[in-house]
Amino acid sequence: MTEHTEDRGHRKDQISDRNRLAGQSSRRKQKQGEAHYLTKPFPFAVELGFFAGFIWGAIYLLLYVIHFTIVPLGFLAEPFFKHEFVNSMAGHLTGWLFFIAFSILAAVLYTFTLRKLKGPIPGMIYGIIWWLIIFVLVGPKVHMMKPQNELTWDSIITEFCFFLLWGLFIGYTVAMEYTDERKREPEKAGA
Repeated sequence: MTEHTEDRGHRKDQISDRNRLAGQSSRRKQKQGEAHYLTKPFPFAVELGFFAGFIWGAIYLLLYVIHFTIVPLGFLAEPFFKHEFVNSMAGHLTGWLFFIAFSILAAVLYTFTLRKLKGPIPGMIYGIIWWLIIFVLVGPKVHMMKPQNELTWDSIITEFCFFLLWGLFIGYTVAMEYTDERKREPEKAGA
């Protein structure tokens, strides 16, 4: 009878050892496997764009309210609405929504084209390119804002720095998500 009881105890130990090892190997596979760290680009870009537009739109509105710039937040909505509406409170909120939509579009574009670039510099350049497109090339032609020579220096510098930081926010967030190698390293033995 003693042998039978010892045999059961030995089997239970073997089963528990097998289960423990199987649990460790599956955890190891999960930590080292690509599927665990794979971020889907489109949902990530939409979420990033929303928060970039929401946060930086609020900062832009503050910059406009404290007169760092004379270009209202609704500059993106200017071609679709009357100028008087864009300068009202409802126009500022509408402009904020347009800026959120624009940021989503810009984040999706950056994520699908430049996500493998490392560091903060690509995002800063991306923001400067958007500033050039909006404030130098397209904006004055479609009457989003006055031409550069009719804007104040405070506005030009504020807008340039704003878009540089907005691009940095998008670019560096994407770079950290898709090029951060620390989280892809295998777990050290015994840790």
